[in-house]
Amino acid sequence: MATTRKVIVTCAVTGAIHTPSMSPHLPITPEEIVNEAIAAAEAGAAILHLHARNPENGRPDQTPEAFARFLPRIKQQTNAAINITTGGSPYMRVEERVLPAATFKPEVASLNMGSINFALFHLLDKYKDFKFEWEREHLENSRDLVFRNSFKDIEYILKTCYDNGTRFEFECYDIAHLYNLKHFLDRGLVKPPLFIQSVFGLLGGIGPHPEDVMHMKRTADRLFGDAYRWSVLGAGRNQFPIAAQAIAMGGNVRVGLEDSLWAGAGKLAKSNADQVRMVRQMIEGLGLELATPDEAREILSLKGADKTAI
Repeated sequence: MATTRKVIVTCAVTGAIHTPSMSPHLPITPEEIVNEAIAAAEAGAAILHLHARNPENGRPDQTPEAFARFLPRIKQQTNAAINITTGGSPYMRVEERVLPAATFKPEVASLNMGSINFALFHLLDKYKDFKFEWEREHLENSRDLVFRNSFKDIEYILKTCYDNGTRFEFECYDIAHLYNLKHFLDRGLVKPPLFIQSVFGLLGGIGPHPEDVMHMKRTADRLFGDAYRWSVLGAGRNQFPIAAQAIAMGGNVRVGLEDSLWAGAGKLAKSNADQVRMVRQMIEGLGLELATPDEAREILSLKGADKTAI
């Protein structure tokens, strides 16, 4: 992998995993998502990874109308590259999940590279009281949840976005997902530089041990050589230890309340910007620099904000 002194920080602002009862700081409404995204960009995030939610109860909402309530406002107020999820929620069909990216043609869209058991039910051991009944069901039903991302599903998303110039944040939850991505590279359905986001510590995917991080990178190096740019995210309390290891290994990082609600042991992050500032300290403490949005565009060969439909 080609190394660079510029580290790309992605901030995943809200996601579809955590529920409103888990943290009062989780952004739910369009206004909250806008404010959190802008603050994260001002703190140093070059890419903003975005989901939408129902503003009344915080439930994940993958309709283009939900995204339209905040995307233009974010674009108007920051130069950060916008990344729209095609993962949506594990409970959604792929046709539903791809609609916002197909509609708004962003610079970046996330793309999960394989099916996995996507388990959240263990969080019921920690959280007992919920504001909304869907939250308990959301966690409990994951005992029997396979997050479907078949080869057909992945190809559907790629083909849907073929002509839009959108590039992808390839989310790889396990080693097999790297091999799946290599399959699509060999077929010419994806093109370098590949932006690989390795996901660690989610129950059902690869673990958070330092050897797991090393194994993921070694495998990606072998499969893709200098044709990819590597980034990591650690779920929950794994966020900053894995970020520190990856930064030292030449990688990029993703933080945000989608991935972790915490800003240290037992301390809730009061904002996404809190986590961006914390990881920025790590990066600069190692003598590295954050990539600006335009530098991230150059590194990842993005098309530019003026070529989106936001």
